[in-house]
Amino acid sequence: MALTARLQLRQSQSLVMTPQLMQSIRLLQLTHRELEQFVDEEIERNPLLDRAEPRDDAATDQLQKDGPADDDWFDGEPAWTSSAMAEKLDTSLENLFPDDPGPSERLGPDLTAQWKSAGGIGGSNTGGFGDAFDMDDMAAAAVTLRDHVGEQLAMAFADPAALLIARELAEHLDDTGYLRADLAEIAERLGVGTKEIAEVLTVCQTLEPAGIFARDLAECLALQLEQRNRLDPAMRALLENLELLARRDFSGLRRICGVDEEDLLDMLAEIRLLDPRPGTVFASGHADTIVADVEVRAASDGSWTVELNPETLPRVLVDNIYFAQVSGLTKNPAEKDFLAECLQNANWLTRSLDQRAKTILKVTSEIVRQQDAFLVHGVRHLRPLNLRTVADAIGMHESTVSRVTANKYMLTPRGVFELRYFFTVSIAASGGGDAHSSEAVRDRIKQMIDEERPASVLSDDAIVDMLRKSGVDIARRTVAKYREGMSIPSSVQRRREKRAMATAGR
Repeated sequence: MALTARLQLRQSQSLVMTPQLMQSIRLLQLTHRELEQFVDEEIERNPLLDRAEPRDDAATDQLQKDGPADDDWFDGEPAWTSSAMAEKLDTSLENLFPDDPGPSERLGPDLTAQWKSAGGIGGSNTGGFGDAFDMDDMAAAAVTLRDHVGEQLAMAFADPAALLIARELAEHLDDTGYLRADLAEIAERLGVGTKEIAEVLTVCQTLEPAGIFARDLAECLALQLEQRNRLDPAMRALLENLELLARRDFSGLRRICGVDEEDLLDMLAEIRLLDPRPGTVFASGHADTIVADVEVRAASDGSWTVELNPETLPRVLVDNIYFAQVSGLTKNPAEKDFLAECLQNANWLTRSLDQRAKTILKVTSEIVRQQDAFLVHGVRHLRPLNLRTVADAIGMHESTVSRVTANKYMLTPRGVFELRYFFTVSIAASGGGDAHSSEAVRDRIKQMIDEERPASVLSDDAIVDMLRKSGVDIARRTVAKYREGMSIPSSVQRRREKRAMATAGR
């Protein structure tokens, strides 16, 4: 067969992911904090972008219903920008109050000197009248664990060599107060013997808070009991067998410690009063407050009102007037291309933010529709739900719904929930009825265990039988998995603990 060259036309379709399209997809999965940071970076890079003025409630409601209007977001210079303000108002204090005496005339020379020394006038720190003032500068810095220990070390060691070793040990304290270091390595690095390191460590372990410089949990508890003069042989034996305590093997502990049941309960009560992480009292970290992206409220007609939280919606303006002024003055082609690119990116960002808000509202509205029974009656009525069900209902791809529900929260009359909370695994019904949500089944298991008595602790098999009688077809291994996921011990351990607690309460 002869090889010949021929020209053919072929039609095909392909999806091309442009950089802007990929950026729009990435915006969907950003949290509101990450989105604020992204917008700030874009405003810093793009001279045509600026923050929009906060709207009143009526304007915000209209925005959530109809979306942003083009003339509101894309055109004109904001009235609050520095250039517009300069034309309407001269912010000089001398011009605003031309006849008002100056600070020196009002206070007098003596008080003026005192005011200056305090940073009120003319100083580098302008107090309450300048931009350099920061209320945080007046607050004392938080004392850290190493600061607290360092002050005690200076008083505990008079020998410079011992103080050097103690400070080296203090550098290996973690946030909980435990010593995370190999004494042999420290001795080799400092060129001293391990005996000297151990002697210094013994003194360090007497510092406050009690229990610091311990190398494990047993030593931490022993140091605290020793300072209370409660470290007797029975208590020491208990600390050497904490694994039995974790398993609730109280009979084994009584045998090892050589005490009766009443004495063992007293010892356990003492241990509960100890702090297993003594260094955390100096922890300076803070938990971020969860800000809901969507708010759900009951409407007067019995339905649900779903609204976006305006605090999580960054709004930006595209300054087309500034673009027209600058582009009309420049003649350099490179500068014109730069301005055109800035305008294109600015318009794309505003459209992407609008589309992101509408997509979140669309997805959450469908979740609320699907989980109406949960909002009315509680977790027992949470329906099994997956991403595909929501995606098919709103005509979107499953991956889009997945990005929208990542790291976003919904404020409901029953509390704040992550959007992923409403997507649960389906568990079949034993009688062929509607399937049950795994989260609802977990809640049933927890309630059963909370209501059990010491004389009749439920095994996993008993829980399975009770669930099947109520219409839940579930396997024993699934019950065990849910129980362990809620950090609930086995029936044997619960029976020992409940009996011990019942005896202690007599």
